[in-house]
Amino acid sequence: MIKLKKPKFWDYKKPNFLSYLLLPLTFFVIISNFFLNLRKKNNIGLNLKKICIGNIYIGGTGKTPLSIKIYQILNNLNFQTATIKKFYKDHADEQKMLLENTKLYCEKDRKVAINNAIKDNIDIAIFDDGLQDQSINYDLKFVCFNNKKWIGNGLLIPAGPLREKIESISKYDAVFLNGNENNNTDLKLFIKRYNKNIKIFETYYKPTNINKFDTGEKYIIFSGIGNPESFRETLVKNRIDIIKEIIFPDHYDYNQKDIDHIRLQAKNLNAKILTTEKDFMKVSLMENDNIDFLKIELTIKEEEKFVEYLKMHI
Repeated sequence: MIKLKKPKFWDYKKPNFLSYLLLPLTFFVIISNFFLNLRKKNNIGLNLKKICIGNIYIGGTGKTPLSIKIYQILNNLNFQTATIKKFYKDHADEQKMLLENTKLYCEKDRKVAINNAIKDNIDIAIFDDGLQDQSINYDLKFVCFNNKKWIGNGLLIPAGPLREKIESISKYDAVFLNGNENNNTDLKLFIKRYNKNIKIFETYYKPTNINKFDTGEKYIIFSGIGNPESFRETLVKNRIDIIKEIIFPDHYDYNQKDIDHIRLQAKNLNAKILTTEKDFMKVSLMENDNIDFLKIELTIKEEEKFVEYLKMHI
């Protein structure tokens, strides 16, 4: 299947001509969402606490790192915790990250995963993605945004990057704003207009192996993630000298030809190669000499308040 990059105009602050041209096609998304909301909740796993972490903006909101972080928090609170992710062939990177960092149940049907978790006496299941699956009765629903991309041009697919209208915030329990910018005051006020009771937490990525990279060297970087800008910004902030950046579509399925081409460019430019941990998961079994990755962990600002929030609701 051909992977397409997310259109740049999706992230313009205001819709452009092409957005308005595609606007009639958003009708199909509106109709689809209408019927999804009519679906009857399934009572499966009533004794299993279910937390869903998802997004309404397509790509790059930090939901998988947040799922791992919350898994770690709940484990430290002595809950038998697991993650659940619906199986998609092209999401192997996220599935592998969850498998290596959590107890993962990954099935084509989330209900099968729920039943398997119940058999293993799991107390709490964290769903990486699935906010739009209205058949599951989640106990908590968290929606993630990147604080720079926010909602892009504010329109639904295909005119913009949204799966649901921003008004859908009213049905969620908490918002997570991911990014390294400090001032999210305007965003918080905007969010509260739609849900005055919603909790808002801020997160950011912290590189954990940045010291292994030589700031005196030149680097080629490549990535196939939803928000490649955050990867580059983290490196620039840490004085990594980037001489070339190669961006692939989100969830890109690399082949050896891609990797060989990147290695050849690095050799010609006398540069080292650096990618994300998520992308390295996909190329780790290939011939990838001299390719290294930036390891990050997601940090929740005022984590103590979030832990108290979890305790109150689970």
